[in-house]
Amino acid sequence: MEIDEVSAAVIDVAIGIHRDVGPGLFESVYEAVLAGRLEQRGLHVERQVAVGVSLDGHFYDAAFRIDLMVERQLIVEVKAIEQLSKAHAKQLLTYLRLMNQPVGLLLNFSGATMKEGIRRMVNNYRPDQISAISASSAPLRETL
Repeated sequence: MEIDEVSAAVIDVAIGIHRDVGPGLFESVYEAVLAGRLEQRGLHVERQVAVGVSLDGHFYDAAFRIDLMVERQLIVEVKAIEQLSKAHAKQLLTYLRLMNQPVGLLLNFSGATMKEGIRRMVNNYRPDQISAISASSAPLRETL
């Protein structure tokens, strides 16, 4: 499945969830339901993926966690907050860069409509550039 197809499926499911339950629930609820519905569509979903980073010759285990990794190619960060900020976008862009992934979705379920809570982020990082930091991941647990 191509990355654009995966992105479209995630967005479609997110819109359906928002239509069914609306805003106001905890982020963890939206994450669990999103993962479950994506799996029902036959997509591979990993939840709370622990990512370690290497810096200056040291490895830091579980330095951060990705909410969802869909089809091993799309990072999805789930939020349930009043408004997305630049910091949330920077967080996702950092994850994309460190994981060397091309595209990620930032989904905020607290808006009046889901459409206003969707941000598609593209990693413009060039892999030929040398970086002082690198990352690797291993799923802590699979979805329910």
